[in-house]
Amino acid sequence: MIGLGNMGGRMTRRLVDAGIMVVGHDPVAGRAEEVGAEPAGDPAEVARRARVVLLSLPDSHVVEPVVRAVLPVAAEGTTIVDLSTASPASTRTLHDEAAARGVRYVDAGISGGAAAAEKGSLTIMAGGDAAALAELDRVFAPIAATVHHMGPSGAGHATKLLNNFLNAVTLAASAEVMVAGRKAGLDLAQLLDVINSSSGVSFATTDRFPSIIRGNYLEGGLTSRLMTKDVALYVELAGRLGVPSLNSAGPLASFGLAENLGYGDLISNRVVDAPGDVAGGVRVHDQEG
Repeated sequence: MIGLGNMGGRMTRRLVDAGIMVVGHDPVAGRAEEVGAEPAGDPAEVARRARVVLLSLPDSHVVEPVVRAVLPVAAEGTTIVDLSTASPASTRTLHDEAAARGVRYVDAGISGGAAAAEKGSLTIMAGGDAAALAELDRVFAPIAATVHHMGPSGAGHATKLLNNFLNAVTLAASAEVMVAGRKAGLDLAQLLDVINSSSGVSFATTDRFPSIIRGNYLEGGLTSRLMTKDVALYVELAGRLGVPSLNSAGPLASFGLAENLGYGDLISNRVVDAPGDVAGGVRVHDQEG
């Protein structure tokens, strides 16, 4: 595993607990040992010691140099699995570079957040060769509840961007509604009960805000800065496809505001505090909570 942060570290721990020996590398010293992996000095060492190389990295700008450091030392038949949220165009380029060296490249977007990574119940949306994907069952079993083969190289990462865009839209919109509900004097728990039995229901209202309004932001998952990056990747994809991205302005504004107000490196659920700040210091949870 290359990248042992919020998601990579949790997935590594699941693999280790399942009895799979993992060689891990992260730029932060000591992370491999923390999650039970054998430490590697750099990405190339991971590839020299393992035949399945998992990547859990921020974006294509990081993935590309790591893969190009790995490919020259990877044995023929090695499989690289990119669990990052990345540009499908970049993914296809790396897939072709890997294939030229006899290395298989599977893009495997993941969804479910830190909680699902902790429980091993992630959803994986994969692109690439079906035979290569089938051979990863042993690796995916401890970390994922479902694996979907979406098509050729890049299809997994394209699916992830579409899903993450909807995630960003509903989280940002729900955050604004919760702040408005608080300022309107509504009981937010009751407001969520109404929304969740009505047409406004979403993952944000069923799985996030019931905790957030009690003061639990569910720390440990995707940050606002990374959410902004994911929305920008979606806009890039939509542009390549010739699809107008008419609804991207809202989440870009919301998570951009959160970054500028100091919440960029905190979990994206903190986006609710950005409109709250602008609305006069509103918090959707009790201050004691």
